[in-house]
Amino acid sequence: MDAAPARLWIGPSGWSYDDWQGLVYPRPAPRGFKPLAYLARYFNAVEVNSSFYRTPSARMTAAWPKLVPAEFRFAFKLHQDFTHRRGAFPPVEAVRAFKAALEPVREAGRLGPLLLQFPWSFRFTPDAADWLRRLAEAFAEYVRSIEVRHSSWATDEAQAVLRAAGGCCNIDQPALRDCLGPTTHTAGGTAYVRLHGRNAAAWFASDRSAFERYNYLYSEAELREWVQRVNALMVEARDVYVFANNHYKGQGPVNALELRALVTRQRVAVPAPLLAAYPRLAAVAAPAPPAGLFET
Repeated sequence: MDAAPARLWIGPSGWSYDDWQGLVYPRPAPRGFKPLAYLARYFNAVEVNSSFYRTPSARMTAAWPKLVPAEFRFAFKLHQDFTHRRGAFPPVEAVRAFKAALEPVREAGRLGPLLLQFPWSFRFTPDAADWLRRLAEAFAEYVRSIEVRHSSWATDEAQAVLRAAGGCCNIDQPALRDCLGPTTHTAGGTAYVRLHGRNAAAWFASDRSAFERYNYLYSEAELREWVQRVNALMVEARDVYVFANNHYKGQGPVNALELRALVTRQRVAVPAPLLAAYPRLAAVAAPAPPAGLFET
């Protein structure tokens, strides 16, 4: 019997951005407007970016599955205390709090992988390998994907450490010195991809706002590079997650929609404000539904 085809989950990284008003979301927003429910009409997955800055409450996350279809997935970004701070390992209370936040989504059957995103400064060393081992033990019950950005992780030894801790996230970032290049890794039947953009001028700039790092719109030619990689991943994995983190001015949603259309070879529904702001989406947009439908 042939294996079931891989499932492709594509969406943006985060959904609460002020600069999405009037671009991704309608402005003025209709009464009772729910941004997450709105996004779920166009994407089948989203990466929870806010959990990196503050662990959400279980009461908050329990509301999210009710706003999306059954075939929708949330990938959570682990809190920065676990990935960006060194010294003592976070206390058991922090681990329990983060797991409590995931539980309502997991119980609803909508939980995707847990993303462990490390900065470029996180190099492959014995201490780093030990830190990853402790994280894998602390969050052993979840599918985990580990994002590293420094080229020291490209060696076979480093990749073995990443596989043991959960698996390596495939990323697209500016091709600068000592930056890890694109890959096609899978682990345990899952593949994870993050597109950050290629804004080389702002990537390491200390005099720029953080959002400027992700101010980038991929061209069709650049996206087609990832079509080949995603197709390769779908041969090896059961679930392929792709998230566009170039969120500034709605560019992540634009590229996520375009990539989905290119991979599936099907037109996709496109938010009307986004189509107006980025006319190039007409090349992949499906016919709009009748006026008055789906206003919340």
